[in-house]
Amino acid sequence: MIVSTTSPIFETDLEGLEIHRRGKVRDLYHSGEHLLIITTDRISAYDLVLGSTIPDKGKVLTQLSAFWFNRTTELVPNHMLSIETKDYNLSSQANSELLEGRSMLVRQTKPIPIECVVRGFLAGSGWREYSESGQVCGIKLPKGLRESERLPEPIFTPATKADTGHDINISEEEASKLIGQELVKQLRELSLALYSHGAAHAEKRGIIVADTKFEFGLSLNKSDQNILLIDEILTPDSSRFWPKEHYTPGQGQSSFDKQFVRDYLDSINWNRQAPVPELPEEVRKKTRDKYLEAFSLLTGKTLV
Repeated sequence: MIVSTTSPIFETDLEGLEIHRRGKVRDLYHSGEHLLIITTDRISAYDLVLGSTIPDKGKVLTQLSAFWFNRTTELVPNHMLSIETKDYNLSSQANSELLEGRSMLVRQTKPIPIECVVRGFLAGSGWREYSESGQVCGIKLPKGLRESERLPEPIFTPATKADTGHDINISEEEASKLIGQELVKQLRELSLALYSHGAAHAEKRGIIVADTKFEFGLSLNKSDQNILLIDEILTPDSSRFWPKEHYTPGQGQSSFDKQFVRDYLDSINWNRQAPVPELPEEVRKKTRDKYLEAFSLLTGKTLV
């Protein structure tokens, strides 16, 4: 088991750098023409940032995203430039130590305002919607599917994207009204290709990717308007990871993601509104263990 050598980080305040914005998990700073993304150890659930940290979570998300970004460049270009602090031109050694393993220098883009969700299995909000209507985000599915069952083929189900508040599942038609039909078509094709690549690799490593979400941005280079993959990719925060050896359709599954946190919050009957609860130490520790195990299985490496 990896013992963390740094204190958990809830929020950053970097010397000499201008803050761009803070998301649910990431703090973004201006770095010349680029952005510097620091992934903190904050954790969100039901679209609210909780009052607790998960030690090393930011390192898992950063280094796992870098792993996938490097593997998928032939499918779609991405915004990653470097995760090596020596490439950041930092003025402070203290900043360098803080950022080691949990930061990424990226190209700036114009973020596309939808989340690109791909579902290969029937779970979460998709299962609830199917139980009520036989559809998921306007896509009619075969009758008689069970909870956690593998779908006949992966489906693309976009959602609105919000830094605060709740993301909302929408149909492709609704997404087309927001960003245009042609762009939705491109994002669907890219998302399904990324999911197929990631799910195939993960299954060989003992993990089922039940569903995941991708985010994209448009290049700011006026000479081309390439679509770039941004944010994170196939992490325990953005995906539903199930241990393949324990997979049993017809019920909920154990997982390598933050479902463990959601299950705890449900057990205390939290109303999913502020104020947010603190997580017990045991829940924080077990969540960290799950994230680290997912990282090791998928990459074959030890967290730096």
